[in-house]
Amino acid sequence: MTRADSQKTIISGVAIETRLIAASNPEAPVLVFIHEGLGCVELWRDFPDALCDAAGCGGLIYSRQGYGGSDPCDLPRPLDYMQMEAATMLPKILSHFDIRNFILIGHSDGASIALAYAGLNPVDAPQAVIAMAPHIICEDISVQGIEAAKRAYEQGDLRGKLFKFHGMNTDCAFYGWNDAWLNPTFRDWTIEEYLPKIKTPILAIQGLDDEYGTLAQIDMIEQAVVGSFEKHLLEGCGHSPWQQKRQQVLDQTVKFIGEL
Repeated sequence: MTRADSQKTIISGVAIETRLIAASNPEAPVLVFIHEGLGCVELWRDFPDALCDAAGCGGLIYSRQGYGGSDPCDLPRPLDYMQMEAATMLPKILSHFDIRNFILIGHSDGASIALAYAGLNPVDAPQAVIAMAPHIICEDISVQGIEAAKRAYEQGDLRGKLFKFHGMNTDCAFYGWNDAWLNPTFRDWTIEEYLPKIKTPILAIQGLDDEYGTLAQIDMIEQAVVGSFEKHLLEGCGHSPWQQKRQQVLDQTVKFIGEL
């Protein structure tokens, strides 16, 4: 399978890095991948291609503004940046590509954006949401993990590793995420209010050794949503299930998509 190159798409005057994956089944939903707090198109690597190929679906991957090859953004980010992405840019991207039958696949911050979108858009709802390591609230373990990331960025080699993917956006990507989560006011951040409005099926995937969140995040989703809910808890897995337990995640998501 040949992997398509990314391109820049102008949406509401902002250049957004996107990559499209052709569908083997034109009737299948499009899988829309929403990256984590330090992610981008390229940092998904070939996982979207493998999942789309196995599920017979087309795909759209995009880098949010301030990440990867997209335009930079102003800092500091507003503390409700995830809700704002769900309410503003994500709908514009879906509209630009005329995507109407779709499944949202989010990791970490991206999973929170996917869930918020599903709660905000009952009319243009996704066919399903696959949420990997989602954040519903800010926990102590979240802050501790993000403090550790700041040390690794400023005192270790994390900046150099991220620069390969974000280039001139590297500081924007890191501090836009890190400064928001370490703002004392962010301790009150939550997307709980969106959960009871979600009627679309949800698959939640969580590593039992996640260094950024506990099972309380998954429990909150399960207790609040009114649609069907399925969860998979992975032993020996941290915050990146699609990397650390790749085959299990592929198998689980393909099965879930096939049963919709």
